[in-house]
Amino acid sequence: MGRCEVSDIKGLFTDEVVTKALVRDVELPGGAGTLALITLDNGFDHTKPNTFGPGGLTALAEALDSIAERTDLAAVGVIGKPFIFAVGADLKGVGVIGDRDTALQIGRLGHAVFRRLGELPIPSFAFINGAAMGGGVELALHCTYRTVSSGVPAFALPECFLGLVPGWGGTQLLPRLIGPQAAIKLIIENPLSQNRMIKGREVFELGVADALFEPADFLEESLRWASQVLRGETAVERPAHDGDWTPVIDAARGLVDLKLRGSSPAPYRALDLIALARTAGRDEGFAAEANALADLIMGDELRAGLYSFDLVQRRAMRPAGAPDKALARKVAKVGVVGAGLMASQLALLFARRLHVPVVLTDLDRERLDKGIGYVHTEVDKLLGKGRISADEASRLKGLVTGSLSKDSFADADFVIEAVFEDLALKQKVFAEVEQVVSAECVLATNTSSLSVSAMAAELKHPERVVGFHFFNPVAILPLLEIVRGDRTDDATLATAFDIGKTLRKSCVLVKDAPAFVVNRILTRLMGEIIATVDEGTPLAVAEHALDDLGLPMSPFALLQLVGPAVALHVAETLHDAFPDRYPVSANLTKLVHAGKPGVYAPDFTLDPEAVALFTGGTSPSTAADVRHRALTALAEEIHLMLDEGVVTAAQDIDLCMILGAGWPFHLGGITPYLDRAGLSGERFLARGVASVPA
Repeated sequence: MGRCEVSDIKGLFTDEVVTKALVRDVELPGGAGTLALITLDNGFDHTKPNTFGPGGLTALAEALDSIAERTDLAAVGVIGKPFIFAVGADLKGVGVIGDRDTALQIGRLGHAVFRRLGELPIPSFAFINGAAMGGGVELALHCTYRTVSSGVPAFALPECFLGLVPGWGGTQLLPRLIGPQAAIKLIIENPLSQNRMIKGREVFELGVADALFEPADFLEESLRWASQVLRGETAVERPAHDGDWTPVIDAARGLVDLKLRGSSPAPYRALDLIALARTAGRDEGFAAEANALADLIMGDELRAGLYSFDLVQRRAMRPAGAPDKALARKVAKVGVVGAGLMASQLALLFARRLHVPVVLTDLDRERLDKGIGYVHTEVDKLLGKGRISADEASRLKGLVTGSLSKDSFADADFVIEAVFEDLALKQKVFAEVEQVVSAECVLATNTSSLSVSAMAAELKHPERVVGFHFFNPVAILPLLEIVRGDRTDDATLATAFDIGKTLRKSCVLVKDAPAFVVNRILTRLMGEIIATVDEGTPLAVAEHALDDLGLPMSPFALLQLVGPAVALHVAETLHDAFPDRYPVSANLTKLVHAGKPGVYAPDFTLDPEAVALFTGGTSPSTAADVRHRALTALAEEIHLMLDEGVVTAAQDIDLCMILGAGWPFHLGGITPYLDRAGLSGERFLARGVASVPA
């Protein structure tokens, strides 16, 4: 690629933090010769990882130019700065690319530079010393050999998560290296599973790396291993993957269909490229990658994905409206009221992340023992998976205890209730807890819809009550809605945010309004869908009317997960607050009274008896009508929530829906999606949402 073309691309990356490629000679042990070691370093610490924009790629190309002229080298090695190998392309300029030719240049530039590592006359080694993602992984794949540190915390190809494909060799090199099934896991399945990362040991076990070493002496051991390879003392054997890939590709395509229903093109393009890798040479495969990358860069999905990524990486890290963290109180002991499933999940989470004693209380010994037993079982599962050590398992079990008396909260600094969703019961619980805790102990409620202010109204210290709404399963879903009651003070709120961060949750400040954010929006959605069935729309039509959005589950599947009784309770709470917009379905009520877990049988076919309970309607809607009605209702509700000040800005609603409801990342947040669909009336973009193309 010519320098003028590189210059054209650089104009889009005016604020690029250039990753330099610093070359130094290293004499390999055992007389194996000289290795030119390239260190990738952008001059900052690990909080600003190495990336590849045009400047970084040019720097690497110049380093390779200097090496190519030498005849005294036995090998070339690439390593990152401390804790970071490289985390891929610099995406800051990608979202403003105006034409396909420029997008195509980006793909071609990456290929032109990276492929040189695999086409040198001498072997090349990637020493993966730290986090590696996207283009960083692809750079390593181009090398002849790879070592990885067992301390690598994150290794991934997240492109499909953003609406792209690995465009610098990943779809061609990885399946040939580890086989199509394992490659599909890294390229497609993990990104579509909340952008799952793998760690250094799994990188080695999958066959991506040829050797695994401990962090303390990683470079020394990697150089010793490279020397053994060069001297022929260590042979690297890799299995061939020349069989028929079609069944694996077809099965993966079916799984993508189930998850996305065709709503995002990137995973499908990635599958096509992986299939091509079976027979294509490098030139053909890399050209196909570059063309796919160019097409996707110019698509709406990337812009939407970048907006979502910005929310998760920036806004979630600096929650709007959070008080000064210096006001937060120290928490040395946690109390949990209740010993049911939610309470037990909370107890384990607090013990794992805060490393403080956690005591569960309940009125029933059998229930209490069951809750403690759940914690022990989950700890054993973590131990069995190698997620924690035996010492850590013993420590966690020792931290979580049970008591039949709330007197055990006397020295607690933070007490959270997780009892049945009934206002009177929660008020009673807090009144009892207040009798035994200090005046500064924070009292938190995990309520999903009830008023935090009402719970605190009769207490001596209502200022120390805060909403702490988790989403189930607690260990997986990252959202935590922190609810400020009418009298919640800054110290309580700061403590809640500090704990939430320590729990590794993304916290969003929410006004004390009925059902807060996620449950209010989902209940409005469910209400509209169920209403169309009540009116006579076949359940199967209403159930699949939103399939093209690629939501994580259909409305009635969500009802099955939540449980009709819980859904009915939230609907009744919102009906009391907003009767004109939240009707209570008589048919849903019948479903609850019939004791049905939902409309599906255990084999996930529709249960005829449950479906038969939805009676009385004579005015069916088409799928298109159901879709338009539901999305228009969501637009109306979100406008009202912003008018009420439920959150600081529309971005917070988008963040809540992405992290708490699984709103598809590639759609770029619910508010810009409704804007693009022309359903929002007064555009949400005018209410403080970052620009996403219409």
